[in-house]
Amino acid sequence: MTNISGIVKSIRKIMRQDTGTRSDESRIRQLGWMLFLKVFSDKDKELELIERDYTSPVPNEFHWDEWAGDDEGMTGDELLDFVNQKLFPALAGIDIYTENRRALLVREVFVDKSNSNYMKSGIHLRQVINKLNEIDFNNSKDKHVFGQIYETFLSELQSAGTLGEFYTPRAITELLVDLTNPKLNEKVLDPACGTGGFLTSAIEHLKKKESDASDRENIQKNIVGWEDTGLPYLLCNTNLILHDINSPKVVLGDSLAKPLNEYSNKDKVDVILANPPFGGVVSNNNEDNFPQTYRTKESADLFLILIIQLLKDHGRAAIILPDGSLTGDNIKKRIRQKLLEDCNLHTIVRLPDSVFKPYATAATNLLFFTKGEQTKNVWYYQHQLPDGQKAYSKTRPIQLSEFDKLKNWWNNREENDQAWQVDVETIKANGYDLDIKNPNQEEEVVQYTSAELLDLLHQSLAKSDELLTHLKRELS
Repeated sequence: MTNISGIVKSIRKIMRQDTGTRSDESRIRQLGWMLFLKVFSDKDKELELIERDYTSPVPNEFHWDEWAGDDEGMTGDELLDFVNQKLFPALAGIDIYTENRRALLVREVFVDKSNSNYMKSGIHLRQVINKLNEIDFNNSKDKHVFGQIYETFLSELQSAGTLGEFYTPRAITELLVDLTNPKLNEKVLDPACGTGGFLTSAIEHLKKKESDASDRENIQKNIVGWEDTGLPYLLCNTNLILHDINSPKVVLGDSLAKPLNEYSNKDKVDVILANPPFGGVVSNNNEDNFPQTYRTKESADLFLILIIQLLKDHGRAAIILPDGSLTGDNIKKRIRQKLLEDCNLHTIVRLPDSVFKPYATAATNLLFFTKGEQTKNVWYYQHQLPDGQKAYSKTRPIQLSEFDKLKNWWNNREENDQAWQVDVETIKANGYDLDIKNPNQEEEVVQYTSAELLDLLHQSLAKSDELLTHLKRELS
């Protein structure tokens, strides 16, 4: 079996030597489009074997095997000129009039100016290409092992500046999928899909249920994502192709840009899984697409209204929201009231504030609800850090096995030190405030070392600088 881990390490080492890919972000963007095109081309070869009338949307000259497949092929300035002057313009202008979904996908990836060739040395570029040629993405063993490496690669987005917002820990995506339990004939949507963590977790969950070709076809057509930023859109599509989705149904565009009243029954879905962006301010006056009573600049709150709108009756949702969405007056209160009146918010799992470190340190919650019936009682479950661990971190992230106790409790609910129930009348009387602390435990006071406090202060100041920069851009 190919040593995938060794190949990825070698690629990183080569890229660090190139003046164009010395930053984490540039390496991720460079490897992003190269992985996409290699995975896409390998899938083309597979489809040509199993579908008699299949033709690749990529012109022969620009298929990976033609210009990159020969390890002794183009290199140096010749390779740089080909990639920059021919490959990118050709794929950005690919014919999409046939309405071929795979053609549209290629065009959308390469028309995005942020997906560029960042490498300055054609020799280094050839070395990276040759390393990628050692991986056969149609080999099930290579693909499985690389899938694990790819997940590690995605997790590194957390430390690559603002790109971290597109990554949700896999323990969380798998938990929400397991507890929501999508069926083979149900349409599953993530309206803020990032790099596709929820979608790929749903695919793997559904694969365990499939028994024939019609089941596989249902998975192909029923997994849908929306994403408005180029890099995660590219990575999401690559991720889905690696998980055997031949023509991913990932839409490039802002989920909040369409007026809410324009969504009809045909747009509604059975299951929504999402980690909507929070702490951000919506752009382009997208709040005007929502009714006045729910109009706000807070992206997470608008996404909650959108998700309620997009669910079918009896449709199920499992989403991540920060503490700030569980409390607050005026518009925030009215949004929570709508949630409780239009849906059965049956469970809130409260998470420690370090789950999304280092990108965000806000306390977050997992909300589970079903549309079409009013909430009568809300169950709360307090997830606790492992014994002896003060916080989650990049080196000690949250693990799926930590939720075994929650899973055992899920179908046999009783109050205990971690679980409690609140009736909706109590919530109403408290201004629809859902930020309800565990009444069975005293609030734990976390003790930090001086070094940890300095690190927290540094993160806080960095976030403040980022927000000030954003505000300056908005004002100008």
